Amino acid sequence: MPTIRLLPAYCAKSIREAGQSYFVDEQGLRLPSVTTILNATKPQADWEALAQWRSRLGTAEANRIAGTASRRGTLTHKQIKNYLLGQESGCPEAAQPYWESLQPVLADIEDVRLVESSVFHYDLGYAGKVDCIASYQGEPCVCDWKTADKPKGSVERLHDGPLQLAAYCGAANHCYPDQDLKLRNALLVVAISGQPAEVFWFRAEELLDYWQQWQERVELFYRIRRFPIPGTSPVRGKS
Repeated sequence: MPTIRLLPAYCAKSIREAGQSYFVDEQGLRLPSVTTILNATKPQADWEALAQWRSRLGTAEANRIAGTASRRGTLTHKQIKNYLLGQESGCPEAAQPYWESLQPVLADIEDVRLVESSVFHYDLGYAGKVDCIASYQGEPCVCDWKTADKPKGSVERLHDGPLQLAAYCGAANHCYPDQDLKLRNALLVVAISGQPAEVFWFRAEELLDYWQQWQERVELFYRIRRFPIPGTSPVRGKS
């Protein structure tokens, strides 16, 4: 069982409006989520590839596959959360293969600081819920857990996953300037039924490149929405 040193959590609620998600802090400030920004700025080629996939399978089958993936992901995330917080729980049958796939990785997770917690970047104007901040093999990092039917095989097949990690890393560092987090690394883990999880480790140089790409996506989001990017604001909302 990993050691737990949780940081003070930010109070926030998640809302949906016109198909987009936002996080609202204690002062009522509403910021778009990381996933909303990524979806709104996704390249046209990615949308076309998704449309082709749905067309090839048919709407009913595509919806079934997406729904199954969403349910197993939710159940697996809940199981990981309980484990990281030291809360004993039985693993649901649908999540069991993915939970077993994750065991070698979770054995190397220590010093848990945040688990499924909201983080805000008030200067850039976005928010999100980070899966985990902890140490992996002794290195502090942002962690993201995913499930899949088969290995991704390459970083390119993670699509916007690395940008999502960079966004959470930047927001966490922004939220906790006095905690000396200085997060520079990120871990993306893909749990696969029947085999060990696939591990993608992003060091500082790679993550910095993704951080620059993420900032460009945020700027594009506010430009196409014709909203001003929020100016410098004090960090707030901690409880």
